[in-house]
Amino acid sequence: MSRIKRAAAILMILLLAAGLAPVSFSEGAPQGVVSIIFTGDMHTRFDPERFVAEDGQIAERGGFARLKTAIDGVLSQHPDSLILDAGDFSMGTPYQTVFSSEAPELRLMGRMGFDAAVLGNHEFDYRAPGLADMLNAAAGSGERLPSIVIANIDWEGTLADERLAGDAANLRAAMTRYGVADGYLTLMGKGGVRAAVFGLMGNQAVSNAPESGVYFKDPIETAKEIVAQIKADGNADIIICLSHGRLNDNPRRSEDELLAAAVPEIDVIVSGHSHTRLEQPIVIGNTVIVASGEHAYDVGHVTLAQDGGRFRVEDYRLIPVRGNLPGDGEIEAAILAFRELVDSQYLSQFGYSFEQTLAYSPFAFTPIERFSDKQGEDTLGSLIADSYVAAVKRAEGNRYRAVDVAIAPKGVVRASFAPGEITVADAFNVSSLGIGPDRIPGYPLVSVYLTGRELKTVAEVDISISPLMPPARLYMSGLTYTYNPHRLPLNRVTSVQLMDMDGNVSELDNNRLYRVVSGLYSTQMLGEVESQSFGLLKVTPKDENGVPIVNFEDHIIYDGGVELKEWVALARYLESFPQTDGLPRIPEYYNVLQGRKVEETGRSPAALLKSPNKFFFLLTGAFLLVLAILTLPVWLIVRAKRRRKRRRSSR
Repeated sequence: MSRIKRAAAILMILLLAAGLAPVSFSEGAPQGVVSIIFTGDMHTRFDPERFVAEDGQIAERGGFARLKTAIDGVLSQHPDSLILDAGDFSMGTPYQTVFSSEAPELRLMGRMGFDAAVLGNHEFDYRAPGLADMLNAAAGSGERLPSIVIANIDWEGTLADERLAGDAANLRAAMTRYGVADGYLTLMGKGGVRAAVFGLMGNQAVSNAPESGVYFKDPIETAKEIVAQIKADGNADIIICLSHGRLNDNPRRSEDELLAAAVPEIDVIVSGHSHTRLEQPIVIGNTVIVASGEHAYDVGHVTLAQDGGRFRVEDYRLIPVRGNLPGDGEIEAAILAFRELVDSQYLSQFGYSFEQTLAYSPFAFTPIERFSDKQGEDTLGSLIADSYVAAVKRAEGNRYRAVDVAIAPKGVVRASFAPGEITVADAFNVSSLGIGPDRIPGYPLVSVYLTGRELKTVAEVDISISPLMPPARLYMSGLTYTYNPHRLPLNRVTSVQLMDMDGNVSELDNNRLYRVVSGLYSTQMLGEVESQSFGLLKVTPKDENGVPIVNFEDHIIYDGGVELKEWVALARYLESFPQTDGLPRIPEYYNVLQGRKVEETGRSPAALLKSPNKFFFLLTGAFLLVLAILTLPVWLIVRAKRRRKRRRSSR
């Protein structure tokens, strides 16, 4: 074997060990083969994240510099690969704070070679003006950028709405300047295969962007129109949809599986939004669905070979982006430059810096990929909710009005803490979403009032509704409740009480107003409980006088005239803990459960029927009515037979 061939073999062995090379490979690429490198839900995770590995050791995963190395490893074997992203490439770390002015996500994706990305709901977090600014900043950078595809924005309906028209027109102009494709674009794949690529925002993702400032068309109907146009144009061999829809264990709610079934002409769906990590692709008919998970922990690679008029999977893998990969130097330098901008333009406003240490944790909190997987109390959720109460008390000082309950929904918790030092960036990552009316990134805290009866309803929302809507899973400070998952829906909570940090409990007065603090987005969602539950559950946030709130921004909590941001509340709480060796230390209190949610598992009649609420009687009545309707024909038949029998016997 020549030295060159021996070196090539050694290189291939190293690539295989790192997970960067395909399991099977051959010299050259046959005609009709498409290679796709794919990501999704990266959420501005530029830096590696510390986590507890399966062997119990602290390790690192993700990071854009290592992601670039992983991508280059695939490109070394498949140089003509398409590099595609399924949306939500932004919002999740302090780097997002320069989203509008610097467009760091798109610029780094351009340097990594991405060909196209779809807009996800979080690209709209800074609303239409913020997204327009980002697109203009990216277009003005003069750098190579990925194409953006999004086909189902309803521009006609949006521009006809006087409330939205002004900002929407500016956004559309920015999209035009950037070159956003509202139809499809054609990319050249391996072996000269022409790929038609288009993008969609799924229905649930649209509902998660209530302040987007634009309307959206039905994604399936839009896909049908786009595919028909692609077929009519006749200039594509493979059709690829970048879908910021979602995958779900329940096929009836799995939007990208429904899309594949409804539009079978699509060859590949790169799926995002649900942070799903598919170890193997889902194949529905001739449509292949792929998904790489979240936060650039892995990068996906699939090769497809032409088989008649369609494509079949030839090879599929998820490549771990871990500490064994070296970081790309150019990307690392660019990240450092953005970090300096974050410090000077954003964090300095709050008296913080990116790498500043806030506290030390001697234990691990639930990893974010497992956070809120199942119902029950979680110490991370408790820590966040408690931080809201402490921050309001500090901000209001002598004006402090007691906060009875604080609420942190699962949907706004975006990261967790590994053991060791916790930095400002780590705290921001946990509560990184949104923007306030001050146009400064970060959702502010809001103060509202709910009755005792409504707090009981909130507990029921957590227990009965969150299995259908996981982002609605709630973590609370100031409240304890007992529930039984085996009871009828909407009647699973058996008791609700106030509980202080020392574990002392007191009964709720159904008619009394209690002060509740949560983030701006979360509080707005409380007001949507009625519509989301089809009118069965009702929670009406009110002011201190009991008047229903119309504009939640009027009830933002301020600290020295500045909006009190969720992440700032958490950061200040962390640095308030007693010090050990000169560093605040998270107390053992947050390493154990406090009885905020107590599950009962009894299935006896007494356990299932105790403390019935109005929904128990409503559902029971409905069940009996349905049972009566179903059994009525049988009863009538039996009665008729008995009458005939009596007639015969009387003859």
